[in-house]
Amino acid sequence: MIRVVLVDDQQLMRGGLRMMLETQPDIAVVGEAGNGREAVELVRADRPDVVLMDIRMPGMDGLTATREITELPHPPRVIVLTTFGEEEYVYRALAAGAVGFLLKDSPPEDLVSAVRKAHEGLAVLDPAVTGTVIARFTDPATRASSRARERIKVLTGRELEVLACLGEGLSNAEIGTRLHLSETTVKSHVSRVMDKLECANRTQAAILAYESGIVPH
Repeated sequence: MIRVVLVDDQQLMRGGLRMMLETQPDIAVVGEAGNGREAVELVRADRPDVVLMDIRMPGMDGLTATREITELPHPPRVIVLTTFGEEEYVYRALAAGAVGFLLKDSPPEDLVSAVRKAHEGLAVLDPAVTGTVIARFTDPATRASSRARERIKVLTGRELEVLACLGEGLSNAEIGTRLHLSETTVKSHVSRVMDKLECANRTQAAILAYESGIVPH
């Protein structure tokens, strides 16, 4: 059972999310919070698997809460809930340790899929927003792109291929199929890539893949 906590200052929004998720036999909503501080305390107490996190909330916002939650021992996966126009907040949330982001008006099937993917450790990047967010950091003239290209120089050729696959959001099994490697070998490569690049999760690695230009925008 995937244990989920909902964080949003609008009770109506939380109710809608709960109703969508609880139709699934493998997902249980174990708590709700109206701001970031409540979310951190709830996560400490209930130890959920996945947190759906709003960004703009009174008191402690979603960015600060995401950072505090992902710094906990054995933290849950945090998915940021966003609307158009919040791209800068989204990127900061990913840098704080969130595994991805999802539009608030996403179809129910996308929400369910995102929760399951996050639970599996995969990146959750809404395609409707990804391009806009990444565009700021993929221009070769930007400092972010230059830094990213310097960072990936520590990787071997095979590790660069793995990073590109992470940038596309592929699972270990899918990477193995593409690169003709066993899943055990893929796990080893992914672990080395994350260690060398000092990425906290696969989403940060995916962002770096875009920033460096090895995955086309």
